[in-house]
Amino acid sequence: MGSPPPLTGRRELLDLARTAQGVLLHGPEGIGRSTLLTALTADAPGAVLRCAPAEEDAPLPCAGLVDLFARVPEHCLESLAPGLRTALEAALLRGAAPADHRDRLALRVAVLDTLRALAASGPVLLVVDDVQWLDEPTADLLAFAVRRLDGLDIRVLAAERVPEGEQPTRLRCCPPGTLELPVPPLTDEEVAHLVRTDLGTVLSPSAVRAVQELPAGNPWYARELGRAAHKTHGLPQSPLAGRTGLPATPTAGPHGTDVPPRLRGHLLRRVRLLPDPARFALLLASAAARPGLTVLRAAGLSDPAADLAAAERLGVAAVDADGAVHFRHPLLRAAVYADAPGSDRRRAHALLADAVTEPVERARHLAHARPYEDEGTARTLMSAADTARREGAPDTGFELAALAVRRTPGDRPADRADRLLAAAEYACDAGRIEEAGEAAGAVLTESDSAHRRVRARLILLRNAGQALEGAGDLIEEGLQDALGDPESEARLHHWAAVRGLLCGELEEADRHARQAAEVGDTETRVAALATLARVRSLAGAPLAAEAALEAALALSGGTGGGPESWRLIRMRAILALDSDRVTEAHEQLTRLLAAVGELAGVEDVLATLVALTRVQVRAGHCREALLTADRCARPLAEAGVPAAPALYAAALAATVGGTAEEARRLAGQAVRASEADGDRLFLLRALAVLGQAELLGGDPRGAAAAVEALQRVRELGKAMSAADPPLLHWYADLAEALVVLGETDEAGAVVREARARVSAATPGSVLAALERAEGLREAGLGRAKEGAARLRAAVERLRRLPLPVELVRTLIALGAVERRSRRRSSARGVLGEALETATRIGAAPLACRAREELARVDTGERAGETGGPELTPTEARIAALVGGGATNREVAAELFISVKTVEGALSRVYRKIGVRSRTALAHAMAVTVLATGAAVNTGDDDQVQPPVQAVTVSQQGRVRFSRTSDTRR
Repeated sequence: MGSPPPLTGRRELLDLARTAQGVLLHGPEGIGRSTLLTALTADAPGAVLRCAPAEEDAPLPCAGLVDLFARVPEHCLESLAPGLRTALEAALLRGAAPADHRDRLALRVAVLDTLRALAASGPVLLVVDDVQWLDEPTADLLAFAVRRLDGLDIRVLAAERVPEGEQPTRLRCCPPGTLELPVPPLTDEEVAHLVRTDLGTVLSPSAVRAVQELPAGNPWYARELGRAAHKTHGLPQSPLAGRTGLPATPTAGPHGTDVPPRLRGHLLRRVRLLPDPARFALLLASAAARPGLTVLRAAGLSDPAADLAAAERLGVAAVDADGAVHFRHPLLRAAVYADAPGSDRRRAHALLADAVTEPVERARHLAHARPYEDEGTARTLMSAADTARREGAPDTGFELAALAVRRTPGDRPADRADRLLAAAEYACDAGRIEEAGEAAGAVLTESDSAHRRVRARLILLRNAGQALEGAGDLIEEGLQDALGDPESEARLHHWAAVRGLLCGELEEADRHARQAAEVGDTETRVAALATLARVRSLAGAPLAAEAALEAALALSGGTGGGPESWRLIRMRAILALDSDRVTEAHEQLTRLLAAVGELAGVEDVLATLVALTRVQVRAGHCREALLTADRCARPLAEAGVPAAPALYAAALAATVGGTAEEARRLAGQAVRASEADGDRLFLLRALAVLGQAELLGGDPRGAAAAVEALQRVRELGKAMSAADPPLLHWYADLAEALVVLGETDEAGAVVREARARVSAATPGSVLAALERAEGLREAGLGRAKEGAARLRAAVERLRRLPLPVELVRTLIALGAVERRSRRRSSARGVLGEALETATRIGAAPLACRAREELARVDTGERAGETGGPELTPTEARIAALVGGGATNREVAAELFISVKTVEGALSRVYRKIGVRSRTALAHAMAVTVLATGAAVNTGDDDQVQPPVQAVTVSQQGRVRFSRTSDTRR
């Protein structure tokens, strides 16, 4: 089997195995048992006795013992009684052979005493790999010894090859209580990582898919297939590989990839000895989509059960009670097919094509039975491809269309181009970006038909996903080819509108969408009106957006099936969400997802899941949002495509149901992916989520990062002339972050800017968010009573809306303001409600914030605090630095805020503490520190300053000057 594969995906298994005195790893061939044993013994202390018998060693008496005791020091044998030593040396072929039963017992005792002697000088590890091949005498000796190891520092590690689903048979060679650990198959992601690590390069997405499917998680199989795939898929290829415009593929038939000869020879070493009828029956079964005795009989075998009996005895394949044929492993099935001569494979497919009636399966067999250009075969394949796509199997549709291209005669270039375009469309549906691009690119390069070149460009535009920024030339050149064809022009204008929407060019998007809606066919007009609705919603014109959407719905005849109707439903749900009609949006998207599940392409599924994640977050379905966001990542991850919308959804879900750190990490990835795509629409959203994630901690450091992200949102929004409700929500977040930093003047300017965009149609959630920001600003200015009043108004507004996450955020803000004002009873009630609600809906980060605030309330009450209101986090840091002798300019540079902000905050600090100068402030701080003897913290987790330089801090993070203080709320 060569060198062991890299250790991938086994960390938990290793950790578990290291805790046990005895471990038996078991699983099928190639699953990685030996690799795990090597990892477990790598750093083992003391003596390691190891044997790894092979199948041919099983008949050799004591062969395993000879290997195990090869490294036993001579002094351990010398300490044995003479009779015991004689018996052991005879078994190890170092003396005369034992003569009677007494010597057999002596040998057992000798093995046990030797192990005891070895353990007296340190730990001992017995390792038996492939214990199924251990000779019986050695197995008996081990069974005798391991039952008597109590109290000795001796561990046993064993590995047994066991067919899938069966139990190990050599447990007696391990001590009582041995931990039996089945070695599971690797996940698809782990297989991809293993192959990438082994090859030191990245395979194409199509090659990775093939390598993931056949091994079924077996690392050895995956490694061998990866190497073979690298030789075919991994080499540089022309975009027109094989004169088809599709990636060249090996002669793998229906199994997606070839099985390399070395692996094939190992798997089939006994199968090749079967009689010809049995081997041909296996070949027919391997070629059939759903192999069974009925199909094999229809294909011409008179007694298929008898033909397969020998293969069944070898464990290659089995026939169940219903007559279905099951191969022991999918790779074995592919190996049987690949090992047959080409003439036998063609004969098998011809027989099966006559035996089956299902159109898709029949067409596939026909294609493999006739591996040459044939127009009749090509037409049959295209008909089957269309059927597969209509039935929700775009992958199968693409594969059949690709076969049709290869079977199209060379003197029919127009038919070949049309079939290439169909294959590209099906590949798009399946998320197979690489294949779609190659097929459409071939038509664009070769075709002399302007109409087909336009179709190719439309597919390439769709294939670009969110990365449309650089697609301007593709659209302009397409419009030149489409001159005189209004319907094609309209489709390209619609793509120009989508590009404008994603790139933040809303006026251009509006213009192109209106052009497409005027002259296109019904489908294009509906799509253009839906895009126009999204553009106008983003521009802050909800009534115009609703009007465009209603026009689209009227034109489509309602919300029936089909991609355009799905997009209308999705758009309607998004508009409902932006208007706080969260329940309505949730119902629409849930129904839509159920409808599109098996029929939609990757883009529609992803867009629906992203929208549903947004709705679930707003509705407070935090746990469900995490699950939906996870589903978002799957379709394009399987295609090897990073998707900014999927990353955005994952980050958004993490802000309410995960952790702040996870949300920051995912949001950062979404920002980078959106920037790479040139997608300003999702860049806005990703930056906004990044800002929200940074705000979760409620501390100045996170607030500074939040301001940086949210200022970019503000600038992008202005550049795009965006003014939809989510943008105004993000303005409120920016103002809140600025307040935490003490930038109250700038926070006021942000709120005023947002208020200028408020209209009668502005939803209540936006008004509540702005009220929350204004309340926090009032409190930051020292007007706690006015701030609490505004926050209570926001709470009451949110109680009338189905937005529990927003309610919790506002309750926490109110509780913090009440706590700083020493209104502990009120703070406790508000924060208790916040904690209960956050816990109920699964909003883990907000529950943590509420719990921290409650702890501060209780700590302050127990400490019997007196005095005026506490300092805000930023005020505390400024006071600490000024008290230590820093100038206002130095403070501003240290905290990344303006000098004006420092001056305003310092005035509030003087008023709260009751001093009038920097000297008095330093004196008050020094007196406080000397009186309490407390440690001092400036709010920077990495720097603890001398007492005279900073404000004191309690363990719970309370800021005050009467006894202790802190820079955190």
